[in-house]
Amino acid sequence: MPSQANCALPAGFQLDRYRIERQLSLGGFSIVYLAYDNDGTPVAIKEYLPNSLALRKEGEIEPKVPEANMPAFRYGMKCFFEEGRALARLLHPNVVRVLNFFRANNTVYMVMQFERGQTLHDYIQRHRGEVSERFIRNVFSRMLNGLREVHAHKLLHLDIKPSNIYLRSDGTPVLLDFGAARQTLTLEQPMLKPMYTPGFASPEQYSNRDALGPWSDIYSVGASMHACIAGTAPPHSDERAKKDTYQAVSRAYKTKYSVQLLNLVDWCLTMDPLQRPQSVYTLQKELVQTPPPMPAAPAGFFLSKFNLLSRFKSMLDKDKNRGKSS
Repeated sequence: MPSQANCALPAGFQLDRYRIERQLSLGGFSIVYLAYDNDGTPVAIKEYLPNSLALRKEGEIEPKVPEANMPAFRYGMKCFFEEGRALARLLHPNVVRVLNFFRANNTVYMVMQFERGQTLHDYIQRHRGEVSERFIRNVFSRMLNGLREVHAHKLLHLDIKPSNIYLRSDGTPVLLDFGAARQTLTLEQPMLKPMYTPGFASPEQYSNRDALGPWSDIYSVGASMHACIAGTAPPHSDERAKKDTYQAVSRAYKTKYSVQLLNLVDWCLTMDPLQRPQSVYTLQKELVQTPPPMPAAPAGFFLSKFNLLSRFKSMLDKDKNRGKSS
């Protein structure tokens, strides 16, 4: 079945005890809505609706699933539901809060706390080339607190990227939109195209999913920090596996950021999973270090600039005196 864009539920639709306000985002695996509960509290609702398996046209409520796709659709729905159940047990300020999950309209819905703010992707676009090292360290060290909690519950995120790191209005980061159910679905259903984000997905997500682990999320964290520094994701890891064109940020940006931070990003983006930081704790310990001072200017640099300014001032004074004498 070819992939297609599914239509969202209409504004005002009553879904269980929630009223749909509008669509927030549309992806290949799900649709996310802004909705309000019976008390008027805003929530974000994620609807399981993979484009490659199901189709919902304008004006319809239940998705149409061809008989051939039904086993994969049901298996994916089960994975999505189980992921919601696992996430509901997570209570951490840096991980999206799952409030409820339920079945309706022949699919599954995950209800999450609605956060006001902006994605890290939007922040990077607005501050391209000007994202400070202090900002990077603050955001990622706190986001990693949440990722540590995720890994402690034997879960993987598998879709960390700037658009899934949300910055609340007070600047604190929240991890959104876990991709573990998508990965599980494609792992168990080999006829489906794997769902990942090129540039941010680790190489093992492409070719060796038996090797997935915390180090896979760490690759994505490194790619997200790379996006803060360079403004773009690194080359796709599947392409790097064939011919690695990755340019180390420790060479390309050494005049703008500390060597310690740049080396850390390069370390996270190592192609061999066993050569990356093996735990979030290891990465976080490096990230919270106070960076060494930037390299000092060469000896005589400030003296030469002072002499240049003095000569320039002397020239101006001579021109001024000539004007007076004439």
